[in-house]
Amino acid sequence: MKHTYNIQGMTCNGCRTSVEKKLSQVNGVTNASVNLEKEEAVIQMDSHIDTATFQNALPEKYTISEKKTEQNVFANINDGNAFAKAETEKTKLQQLKPLLIILGYIAIATVLLNYSRENWDGAMLDFMGLFFIVFSFFKILDLKGFPDSFRMYDPLAKVVPAYAWVYPFIETALGLMFLMRFKIPTALIATLIILGITTVGVTKILLDKKSIQCACLGTALKLPMTEATFIENAIMIVMAVVMLIQYVN
Repeated sequence: MKHTYNIQGMTCNGCRTSVEKKLSQVNGVTNASVNLEKEEAVIQMDSHIDTATFQNALPEKYTISEKKTEQNVFANINDGNAFAKAETEKTKLQQLKPLLIILGYIAIATVLLNYSRENWDGAMLDFMGLFFIVFSFFKILDLKGFPDSFRMYDPLAKVVPAYAWVYPFIETALGLMFLMRFKIPTALIATLIILGITTVGVTKILLDKKSIQCACLGTALKLPMTEATFIENAIMIVMAVVMLIQYVN
């Protein structure tokens, strides 16, 4: 079952992420999605959970109350479904549209950088460099809200909170190293480590079938955690392994 609640007290994306995390951790909740602009939360649960339970799970600065929905006079027309929903849920492809567009632009930029070169040996390094620069940019857009979202699935960030704060800057540094061809083996090893750790967390979330927000593009773009996150990490890991083998040989 799904219920909508009003949330008072949120002032930024950091607040939104914190509220979403607390609500998602309530026993019996299968999915919690919080909208900062609308000041509301849509919570999906196995069985009904009273509002007091949600309030106790939140810090005192936030107030939660169940949103009253108006009955639609046309609700009984056409098998009771006509005009019943105010908006239709986005498909997975629609939700991932920003991610796919960004990856497409990165791929096009990589082609443009390499099409006139005699060989494409550096194409993967360019792609990885652009990937890290662009993705770190979106994380830094809301540096206050990103750490809470990242800690929801990254194993190291859960244990070492400071790691979540510096992670966007690690990505920026790696991006510059790849684009400038500076200490590439070191950058490749670092890529394998940080993305390997993150992929472990992503895999666990997917296996547990939890529905949370992906922080790969920060919190500015609300992306769901899906197989696409796993695939994008896997592609980068494979590229890093291939390039590292070439440098070793």
